[in-house]
Formats: sequence, structure tokens, C-alpha cells
Amino acid sequence: MKNRLYLIWPLILLLLSACSGDPGTGAITVEWQHDHCKRCNMLLGDEFHAAQVRYKPANAPSEVYLFDDIGCAVIWLEKKAWKDDPTTELWVNDYKTGSWIDARKASYITGQQTPMQYGLGAQVETSEGSINFQAAHDHIFKVENYYKQHGAR
Repeated sequence: MKNRLYLIWPLILLLLSACSGDPGTGAITVEWQHDHCKRCNMLLGDEFHAAQVRYKPANAPSEVYLFDDIGCAVIWLEKKAWKDDPTTELWVNDYKTGSWIDARKASYITGQQTPMQYGLGAQVETSEGSINFQAAHDHIFKVENYYKQHGAR
């Protein structure tokens, strides 16, 4: 019996290490007031307007980048060659619940007070006056081009 345990333990350790690896998809847990925005280096403190980008390079673990505002994420991502890669995920906080939702499927309302003043609040449901992701994308670049300076409003 003792000899069999020596054979089983390596198998158990192998299975446990396989389970603890990178899940490869979904939003990660943010350490609020500790993690920084990849674009502007501000601390992430607003649990209702932050964003994440997850990218999975070929044959490598996925990489996750954190942002204090969906505007920072969209502008930063626009400059990446892999922005349209199907493995690239974009997550944003629901402005009412703080839960992570797919930014490309979300609806957005304008007029929100957000960390970098792009003014967009994401939500799962569509409501009167809400805009889709493409319109939110265009709104972000309109704000950025108008002020010609990141977060100048």
C-alpha cells in the first residue's frame, strides 16, 4: 500500500498544477486602490467604471491589462495589432452593480462621472438613450480629440 502512494502523489500534484494555471478567459479580480491603469498609471479606485483587456498570445498564457476608465482601455487597445483578434476580450464594470460584463455587448449611457471623464457607464440591458459599443467607441475618440489631452476635461 505504501508503494502505491508514491505512485499516486505525483499524479495528484500534476492534476493540481494543471488546475491552478491561467484560466485564459474572463475578467480577473482587481485590487482596488493598488492596481494601476495601463494607460495613465492612475490607481484603480472606481469599481463602477473600470475596464480590462485580456489577450491570449499564441502558445503563451493570456495577458490582462487594467484600466481606470473604458476610454483608456479603448484608446490603448486601438494601437495594438491584435485589437481585433478573436481571443482579445474587453471587460467593463456595470455602472450600477460593479460586476464585470463584456464591453462589446454592453449598452452605454453618457453623462456619467468617470475617472478620466469619458462619461460612459456600461450596463447589460439596453435602455432609452443608451448607445452600443461602436457608438461608445466613437464617443471616446470624439472626447479625446476634442480635448486633445488625456483626461483634460
